[in-house]
This record gives sequence, structure tokens and C-alpha cells, in this order.
Amino acid sequence: MSGYVLSSDAGADLDDIWEYIAADSIDAADRWIGRLFDAFEALGRTPGMGHKREDLTPCPVLFWPVGFYMIIYRAEHSPLEIVAVTRGSRDIPALLRPRT
Repeated sequence: MSGYVLSSDAGADLDDIWEYIAADSIDAADRWIGRLFDAFEALGRTPGMGHKREDLTPCPVLFWPVGFYMIIYRAEHSPLEIVAVTRGSRDIPALLRPRT
């Protein structure tokens, strides 16, 4: 059994990431998605690895960086829930508002 679940929004985020990168290179898109799934597995094994960002959201989520991307997840449940995967440069509060 996996130590994490993807929200439907996070699944859509991964699709968007893959499509954006694949426009230049399908191999690069596959590698990035693989790196993100490796990070999901690591977070599932050690859910406290992330950090809070109370400057971005009062919601009980943690953040974990992977390259240019931020994995945003809820660790209080088992398995943990991946809420979002996005570029760190995005408007995180606006992104999270409808998801949390």
C-alpha cells in the first residue's frame, strides 16, 4: 500500500506539468514526473519532511520542494494527501484557496 494519495487536483497538476514539459521533450517530461513520484514515496515514508508556510496559507499543509516545483500535502492523515504540485513561482494562496 502506498503512503500517499493524490487529490484529483494534484493529478490534474501532474498532467499539466507533463504536457508543458513534453511540448519540448517527452523524455524530460517523463523524468520530471518520475522525480515527483519518487518524492511522493519519500514523503509517504517520512511525512514530517515538509515545512509549513504560514505566510502563504493558514491551512494545515506542508511544502516540499523538488527542483522548480512545490509539493503541497496534508500529513495529518494516513496515507498523506498530495493537495497540489506547482511551480514555486505561482500564486500559492490563490491556488490553494479552492483546494483546502
